[in-house]
Amino acid sequence: MDDWLFVPLAELETHLDHIRAAPRECGTLELIVRRPKTDRREALTEGELDLTLGLVGDDWLARGGYHGAPADPNVQLTIMNARAIAAVCPHAPRRPEAGDQLYVDFDISVEHLPPGTQLRIGQAVVEVTAEPHNGCKKFARRFGQDAVKFVNSPTGKQLRLRGLNARVVQPGKIRIGDVVTKLRSTVS
Repeated sequence: MDDWLFVPLAELETHLDHIRAAPRECGTLELIVRRPKTDRREALTEGELDLTLGLVGDDWLARGGYHGAPADPNVQLTIMNARAIAAVCPHAPRRPEAGDQLYVDFDISVEHLPPGTQLRIGQAVVEVTAEPHNGCKKFARRFGQDAVKFVNSPTGKQLRLRGLNARVVQPGKIRIGDVVTKLRSTVS
């Protein structure tokens, strides 16, 4: 636990109004994290999103899916709300440990971004997929059981406090500070 402690559930819940107030029209890309190997993280100032590779240099494709299955393109990228990770992990240098590639100051709730919704981030476009992204044993080990209860609660799931899954539909460069905008939904 180094120089920080896990945040208790009661304190995490005090952040809900701030998380709900995330921008809905134009947000910001706050953090880009590449995972070159299991349990390794590299915070980047810029990156490239690719149709096949996801975030270039990330091990998503090589790592594959659960139990040796091929990598699922519907979980090519994970995107987490920057306000949610700040609540769960006040110690900013440890935030990449959550394991997501993109952290945005933007409303990523189910209501605002149903599956099929496309987002422009920098030059790239990604599409939200239906695959859920939940808190797991690794998340609990890194941020505590209360953090898992917080993100996996009914409210946490509606707000997607643990993040969302997406796939790249238009490749391009991304940079910290890029604008995040909702384009459209591919489902009616």
